[in-house]
Amino acid sequence: MADGVVYLVGAGPGDPGLMTRRSLELIAEADAILYDRLIPAAALDGAGEDCDLIYVGKAPGDVAMSQEGIDQRLVDLGRAGKRVVRLKGGDPFVFGRGGEEAEALRDAGVDFEVVPGVTSGVAAPAYAGIPVTHRDAASAVAFVTGHEDPEKADSALDWKALARFPGTLVLYMGVKNLSLIAGRLTAAGRDPGEPAAVIARGTLPAQRSATGTLGDIAERVAAEDIRAPAITVIGPAAGLRETLAWVERRPLHGRSVGVTRARAQASGLAARLRTLGAEVVETPAIRIEPRPVPPELACIGDYSLVCLTSPNGASLLMEGLASHGLDARALAGATVAAIGPGTARELAAHGIRSDVVPPRSIAESLVEALEDVPVEGRRVMVARAAEARDVLPEALAARGARVDVVALYDTVIEPLTDAQRDALDSADYVTFTSSSTVRFLMEGAGAFPGGARLVSIGPVTSATAREHGLEVHVEAQRHDIDGLVDALVADAARPSP
Repeated sequence: MADGVVYLVGAGPGDPGLMTRRSLELIAEADAILYDRLIPAAALDGAGEDCDLIYVGKAPGDVAMSQEGIDQRLVDLGRAGKRVVRLKGGDPFVFGRGGEEAEALRDAGVDFEVVPGVTSGVAAPAYAGIPVTHRDAASAVAFVTGHEDPEKADSALDWKALARFPGTLVLYMGVKNLSLIAGRLTAAGRDPGEPAAVIARGTLPAQRSATGTLGDIAERVAAEDIRAPAITVIGPAAGLRETLAWVERRPLHGRSVGVTRARAQASGLAARLRTLGAEVVETPAIRIEPRPVPPELACIGDYSLVCLTSPNGASLLMEGLASHGLDARALAGATVAAIGPGTARELAAHGIRSDVVPPRSIAESLVEALEDVPVEGRRVMVARAAEARDVLPEALAARGARVDVVALYDTVIEPLTDAQRDALDSADYVTFTSSSTVRFLMEGAGAFPGGARLVSIGPVTSATAREHGLEVHVEAQRHDIDGLVDALVADAARPSP
């Protein structure tokens, strides 16, 4: 049996975009992943289908597995020849007990590697606009655990030395003991008027901060109900937050947005929303199930017009052509029509330029855009989902075209988990990118979140929402993902009534 390897991997502070390339590679290749409580949910998305995901998180009063149990599990899996990822928040060697696990593996003769991660003691302040070092404010930084009881007689911390430390103090896990910590520091001589800040859920869309002085920060944290997990920053550099805060300026900061489109297509929209500061709740209401390759694709060169009504259809069309030994050249003699920019971009990615793209991404607009394209007596292919509306093929047939509707895939319901339902219930916005997402979300969830604003990609989707008794609060003027995002951002910028 091949020797196993255990990788002690830092997953970063929470924002999935701060994970290292090496960490993502190892997650994709792992046979087993032991992960902690504060690991970003998206961190596990890249794990293989056969990967054994083992939760070993710890929370006050709730320990999934003891540290000794974790050490032994790592040893056992390594000895069994597995590629094991021990996934930890932040950096495994910064208050992560990674050193203890490395020692256990060393003593057991199991090979291990360490993959550093971005530690929250640097990242959370940075996302709050606080540089932990600054030429004019702090030339040194000390990372301190705040988990220890400051009143413990045999404290491992030298409070007098910390009070005299000429730079920034960064405390991990110190919210519970913050009042006592501040008291010990001021009693030891630290200036109670020194700037201080506490950042909760740093680097995440739900990030919140409280600022004040060492003397009053505990009161401010309590007043603003700031809770763990949080990082505390003490020192002149903390005062720079007032002018350097940047996260809060993002247009969707503090907003939660439900994304209901199919998982395979959700990533682009979700990434756009996260970049704008939103907390994205991915609740795919639909799943795309490709059908067997239709025989019509083998003779696609016989069609004078080929219409694609979705990016999914464009992608599956090209896959189907490849299965017949064909490529983009098979469409050389045809007029290619795409229902919108998203579909046109998917075709362009395969080397196909769309001849017709309507101004609005709906079938009615494509019908108008095709008015000058001769179709009478000619063969026309409409490649689409099996459940799509018949507006386009019926309009073309009425003009004398010989229309073949080629169903490339089915759109089926994606059942929601209890966790997804709970997350959706707290969303500020829910986005719908097609009528099928409306129908299937209502079927899967049973009801629309009461406090959320509904954002529709266009009039057809809006009509379906209204048919289900829903109020459409926002409708995109441009019926594509960019238009939907722009409409949502504009709505979020409006003053609350």
